[in-house]
Amino acid sequence: MKDALTVTALTRYIKYKFTSDPHLTDVRLEGEISNFKHHSRGHFYFTLKDELASISAIMFKSDTQSVSFTPTDGDSVIVEGSISVFEKAGSYQIYVKQMTQAGMGQLYQNYLKLKATLEAEGYFDPAHKKALPTYPKTVALLTSSTGAAIRDMISTIKRRFPLTQMLVYPTHVQGDLAKASIATNIQRADQNPDVDVIIVGRGGGSIEDLWAFNERIVADAIYHAATPIISAVGHETDFTIADFVADLRAPTPTGAAEMAVPDQKDIKGYITDQMNRLKRVLTQNVDRKEETLSYVLNHPVFRFPERLIDPYDKALTHWVHRLNRQTPLEKVNQLASAFDTQAVQLKNAFASRITRLTYQLDKLTQSITLNSPQTRLEQGYTLILKDGKLIKRATDLTAGDSIDITFSDGTQKASIQSKGEK
Repeated sequence: MKDALTVTALTRYIKYKFTSDPHLTDVRLEGEISNFKHHSRGHFYFTLKDELASISAIMFKSDTQSVSFTPTDGDSVIVEGSISVFEKAGSYQIYVKQMTQAGMGQLYQNYLKLKATLEAEGYFDPAHKKALPTYPKTVALLTSSTGAAIRDMISTIKRRFPLTQMLVYPTHVQGDLAKASIATNIQRADQNPDVDVIIVGRGGGSIEDLWAFNERIVADAIYHAATPIISAVGHETDFTIADFVADLRAPTPTGAAEMAVPDQKDIKGYITDQMNRLKRVLTQNVDRKEETLSYVLNHPVFRFPERLIDPYDKALTHWVHRLNRQTPLEKVNQLASAFDTQAVQLKNAFASRITRLTYQLDKLTQSITLNSPQTRLEQGYTLILKDGKLIKRATDLTAGDSIDITFSDGTQKASIQSKGEK
């Protein structure tokens, strides 16, 4: 039986093989940069890849000073260096000594081409962006159910606004199944009437890891959704097509959760501020009313109310004096005197009128007496009545009529024996 080797021994042996192979000590590679990191100490850490493979790369600060450009993800470069083993991780990598540009990588070219196409079609138009609700009742989370992103978003939403419900749609966010999974779950969440906001995203990674969010099918799903969508893909420096199409772009999944819901601390602070403002307003109103009341109470009209009635008192005194000069008793005496005068005048006029009427009555009486029927009868005249009617003509009588003949001293009955000639 062979003796067992330690991991360290095996790793050092493999490293020896790498370093002793002349084909690996001076290597010239062409590939595309992804997952580029510029360390604070000046070193470059990145992955060099092509369509089928990738290799980790490091370029120390002493060598980076010879690089004439600023490397970024998607750059196509040619590097020269040596292959060795990083014993602690048990992985091989290239230690780059020189780097030159070789043009943009194919993935990055595809990204720019699709971005230009969608921009021309209006997918990035701000007029198409939908506003987020202020107080969403339900937020849909579209991401991997096992990654750190889902945990961060759930804890952030619970901490900021625990009234919001969360629906998790487990979604592939990397690999061949990712683009269809993302698009399908966006449509499912959009069709749920309870969902107010959709967050779609994942944590950081290389351009290959994030590539599903640069696919046309995902852009179409986001653009045609009626529900507001927040894109939260990668880190703050990562930009994908989904970020441009979405209604809002968050730098990280945690940032998306913060954008989706309000902070209960801010709400409580706002309510407290409004209460304090209301108290201040009420206090100011009361103070102003008190000042007004104090001004009114200290006004001369209230301090010296007699000044208010002085003009009326003077007017009243004036009219009293005028009334005293024309008292009711004096008016009565004046009226009584006038009445006496008019009574005497009326009495004299009445006596004169009686005298005239008495004279006229005497004349009428004398005339009546002279012309009365009795006077006429005493003068020898008679009155002949038939059936109580005065007979004025002989033709009014016929033979056989009974008549009454009135004399001055009485009445006698008679009858007509015959009717004489006219």
